[in-house]
Amino acid sequence: MKKYIIILTVALASFGCDDFLSPEKKQGLSADAFWQNSTHARQAVIAAYSALQAHDGSKWTFFEQMYIAATWKSDGILNAPTHYGQTIANFTNGSDEPTFSAFWKSNYTGIAYANQLIENIPDVADMDDAEKAEIVAEAKFLRAIFHFNLLVAFENIPLITSTQKSSDEFLVTQATPSAVWTQIEQDLSDAKAGMPASRSGEDVGRATSWTASAYLGKAFLFQEKFPEAVTELTDVVNNGPYDLLPNYADNFNGLGENGVESVFEIQWSADRANNNDERHPFNFEVTPGALGGWELFYPSDWLMTEMQADLTAGSTFSDRVYSSVFFNDPSSEMLDVYSGVSTPYATVQADLSHPKFFKKYTGEFDKTYYNGINVHMMRFADVLLMQAEAMNEASATNTDAAIAIVNRVRSRSNAADIALGSMTQAQLRQQIRHHERPVELAMEYTIRTFDLYRWANGTAAPEPISTVMAAHSKPFADNFVDGKHDVFPIPLEEMNKNESLNQNDGY
Repeated sequence: MKKYIIILTVALASFGCDDFLSPEKKQGLSADAFWQNSTHARQAVIAAYSALQAHDGSKWTFFEQMYIAATWKSDGILNAPTHYGQTIANFTNGSDEPTFSAFWKSNYTGIAYANQLIENIPDVADMDDAEKAEIVAEAKFLRAIFHFNLLVAFENIPLITSTQKSSDEFLVTQATPSAVWTQIEQDLSDAKAGMPASRSGEDVGRATSWTASAYLGKAFLFQEKFPEAVTELTDVVNNGPYDLLPNYADNFNGLGENGVESVFEIQWSADRANNNDERHPFNFEVTPGALGGWELFYPSDWLMTEMQADLTAGSTFSDRVYSSVFFNDPSSEMLDVYSGVSTPYATVQADLSHPKFFKKYTGEFDKTYYNGINVHMMRFADVLLMQAEAMNEASATNTDAAIAIVNRVRSRSNAADIALGSMTQAQLRQQIRHHERPVELAMEYTIRTFDLYRWANGTAAPEPISTVMAAHSKPFADNFVDGKHDVFPIPLEEMNKNESLNQNDGY
């Protein structure tokens, strides 16, 4: 994948030198030589997907910058006090925080690649029209996802739908959030209509029409277009190819990779053939030092309270609890990073520097030091919980039907069912917001931070994030300023480059 990024970047570079300073290239690709056939198109598509990892192709940029930016502000994360992201976790960051810059750059890099595809694919000579249409639709899907990430993270962003042709065009202004949402909906609708319904062979993991439909439902939910969200998400649930994996843990140990529960994943790989390295260090970052890890962050006390309230009918902890966290319980085990041996909590308890740890993405010991387990952007369990939430918000008469959907997710992990008729609309809202979603989707990329943003900034029972942080005993909750820390600051380096940008309030 990295070699394709290099090819595309070089091929699309343009230089204003005189001809005698630009001799004909005898090797490699020039701008004129690219965009000639389906191989080039495929390379360009892979480059666009690669921006989901990071703009510079580095696993460190993703896991020690982008992931931190998108998760450590949440009430479910407690960061280790001697590691990265201190100012993010304690809400004292300024606009010079590099994690926000990495998130901005990576998503806009993806948009740039997607726009290049949309503009150039129609003119590729050695390629049939059907394949061209599919790739343009796929590029629109990716452009929508990147804009979605930026919009929810920064709120006030430039809307970029074409490649810049001159230096002046780089001095872009910010669009209204409603204009960006309109473009996201259009791109996802086009992608839904133009992409294939399934992928096979080496294309497994690329987006499909069902992926676009699920994200369109999510876009409706974030805008509180509840009836539209119900329609879209119900179609995905009833007619799409997805289901819950029988074993919750298989979502995070590599066994369910790109499987029936996968709606969209960031692709990583332990395969190091041809000097490729698409591994990541998640196993080290969450594992306790006593098991060879770096323990960069932990589940918060509030999240652990919710986890330990997630019980089976027999009053034992559910499967998703044991698969998500490592804690003081006779049945709790975690892999040693180096040996791959599953170790009971009691065996290392005396050597632990902290009492509880996350354990997602640490499974499938493959003896490659780091691992290649894909990182979820959306799982079918998320789709079901969004469907239940949208139904409950659309009408109080839907509450029992929504409870049944929530129970489908709970039952997979052997959590006891919620009795029908036992909750009002408001009670189920709180159950979904502050138990089902944080427990089922704990520490998953962008999920909780983005959820808190939409619940704070919507009109359906809004919850100021400062109130949630205080109620959930988030350390440094007193530092959280509503209307400021809800979103990221526009990165200082972007402000310095482009005088047309306006900084978000409070920074």
